[in-house]
Amino acid sequence: MLIDTPIGPLSLRGTDRGLTSIDFGGEPGPESPLLLHAAAQLTEYFEGRRLLFDVPLDLPGEGFHARVQAALADIPYGETVSYSELAALCGNPRAVRAVGSACAGNPVPVIRPCHRVLRSDGSLGGYRGGLDAKTWLLDHEKRVRGNL
Repeated sequence: MLIDTPIGPLSLRGTDRGLTSIDFGGEPGPESPLLLHAAAQLTEYFEGRRLLFDVPLDLPGEGFHARVQAALADIPYGETVSYSELAALCGNPRAVRAVGSACAGNPVPVIRPCHRVLRSDGSLGGYRGGLDAKTWLLDHEKRVRGNL
């Protein structure tokens, strides 16, 4: 399923158990009740009406990368952490590169907000959707949070 967003089209994929991926760009795929639910929550997020997601996820759940990706959901809306802070939160403060790799491999960006992870000096670092998208997401959350 493909949805249009302010950061470009997002392609949603899932199983009957949950959302499996959100890709930047991509081709339209089949729709399902689950994907329509995910699309509705993403639309609410982009409109500034949703701060948290409760879409079921169907993701692999083992190892350090999975721990990092799960920890992304704990970064509060409109706030950021550094890659090194996230490494420490996940129990391995020296695994900064592994955190970066886990963020880059995050299968459900926006829902698991890897855009909220920055370099220690406050610069953006990378983002699979591009730095313009990361900047937009951070600015969007700052604006919405300022209006709460």
